[in-house]
Amino acid sequence: MIRKEQLNKMTNFLWEIPQSYREDMRVPARVYATEEGLEAILKDDSLDQLINVSTLPGIQKAAIAMPDAHQGYGFPIGGVAATKYPEGVISPGGIGYDINCGVRLLATDADYNEIKGEMENLATELYNNVPAGAGKSGPVNLNRQDFDRLLRRGAEWAVENGYGGSEDLEYIEANGRLDHADPNVVSERAKQRGQDQAGTLGGGNHFLEVDRVSKIFNQKAAQALGLHENQVVVFIHTGSRGFGHQVATDYVKKFQSKMNEYGINLPDRGLACAPMDTRDGKDYYHAMAAGANFAWCNRQVITSEVRKAFRNVLGTQAGKIDVVYDISHNIAKLEVHEINGNSEKVMVHRKGATRAFGPGHPELPDAYRDIGQPVFIPGSMGTSSYVLTGTTEGMQSTFGSTCHGAGRNMSRTAAKKQVDPNKLIRRLKEQDIHIQAASHSGVAEEAPLAYKEVDMVVETVEKAGIAKRVLQMHPAAVIKG
Repeated sequence: MIRKEQLNKMTNFLWEIPQSYREDMRVPARVYATEEGLEAILKDDSLDQLINVSTLPGIQKAAIAMPDAHQGYGFPIGGVAATKYPEGVISPGGIGYDINCGVRLLATDADYNEIKGEMENLATELYNNVPAGAGKSGPVNLNRQDFDRLLRRGAEWAVENGYGGSEDLEYIEANGRLDHADPNVVSERAKQRGQDQAGTLGGGNHFLEVDRVSKIFNQKAAQALGLHENQVVVFIHTGSRGFGHQVATDYVKKFQSKMNEYGINLPDRGLACAPMDTRDGKDYYHAMAAGANFAWCNRQVITSEVRKAFRNVLGTQAGKIDVVYDISHNIAKLEVHEINGNSEKVMVHRKGATRAFGPGHPELPDAYRDIGQPVFIPGSMGTSSYVLTGTTEGMQSTFGSTCHGAGRNMSRTAAKKQVDPNKLIRRLKEQDIHIQAASHSGVAEEAPLAYKEVDMVVETVEKAGIAKRVLQMHPAAVIKG
C-alpha cells in the first residue's frame, strides 16, 4: 500500500502521486483531502486503486479521487477519470454496478415548525408508499415492449404515464434521458430483474429522507434554487436497482474475457474495459445509458409517490412539491473539456462522484445558469447534509466534478458488530429523527459512525475551489431499505 510520505502535497487540500511512482502510470493520481482526511483514505486500498486507474488507455490529465473516497471494485468510490474519445476506453468499474445511482432533491411549501408533529406519520406513509429493501417490486410492472420503451425514454416515460409533469424534466441532469440508450444490447436477465422495480428504493445506502433547511450560506444561490430556512425538503437516493447491476455484471464479464483481443493489460481485472471505437465499447455505452434512463425513471416514479404521501398526511398544507435538481453519481458521459489549451471530447467516468458544472454552462437550467449546477452531499441519517454549486475552477481541475457524500469509513460488517440498531433508533428519535427501515441490520450498517465527517468533506471541496456551499440541512424522517 502507498504511504503518505510518497505523496506530494500540492495544497492544503490536494495531494499528488506522481506519474513516476510506477512505470505503468500514464498520468498522475490526485486526491482532494485534508491531512486528517488523507489519513482516513489511506486506511484502505482506495489510493492503490486510483494508481491502477491511471494506467487506463487514453486517460487524460489525472486520475482523481474525492475527499469521500473509499475502496470499491476496480475504481475507488469517489473516483473520476476522463478518457480520450473515441480511441480511449470505457470501463464499467469506473461507473459502478448501480448505474446512475443518484440523488434528487424536492422542495415542499411546508414549514418544518408547522408540521413537526406529523413527521412520524409522514415517515410511516412514505415507507408504505415507496417499497424499500432488496428485491422489492414497485407500482410499475410492464410487458417487455413497454419496458423497452421505458429504457429508451427514461424520466420522460414516467411523465408521459402520469408520474409528474413536464416541468420536472428541466431540473434533471440530461433532462432525465440519454438518447443513445439501446435495450437491444441489454441481456434478457437484466430486463427480468428490472421489469417490476421502477418506483422502488432498494437497500444498502439508499434512502428517502425528509429534511429541514437549517442554515443558509449563500442567500442568492438559495433563492435561485427556491430554498429557505425551515423549509421541508426531501432527498431521494437510489439508482437502477437489479437492472443496472445485471448490465454491469454482464459487461464486466464480457470485457474481462476479451481484454487480450484489445491488447490491453491492466493491473486489476476490476478495471476491465473496451475501447470506445469497438463494437463492445459502443454496446456497453448504449446499455449503460439504458441503465441510467431506468434510474431517472425510478426516481421520477418515487417523486410521484412522495407527493401522494405528503398530500395524504398533510392535505393542502403539503403545498406544491418541486424538483430542485436530480444528479447522477455513477455514470460515464461524453463531454467536452479543455485539455492542454484545446477543447477535447472525453468520456468522463464518475463513480461515487457527481457532476458539478460551473456558472454559464449551457447544459444547466436557465434558472441556475448564473449560480452553477446544484450539488448534493448527503451525510448520514444522524448528521447534516449540504447543497453546493459547481465552480469554474472545478471545470478546469476535476472535469467539472466533486464528491457525492460523506463516504464510508467503516465496512458494513464492522458497523453491524459495533451498533445496536434498537438503541440507535431510540437515540435518533430523541433528536426528532424518525426512522422507518426494512431491517434492523440495515440501520446498523448505515449508522452515522460508519461514515466520514461530512462537514470535513464539504470544507475540503469548498476550500479546494471545486464546489461552494449554499445551505445545510438536517434530517427529520429517514426511510431505509
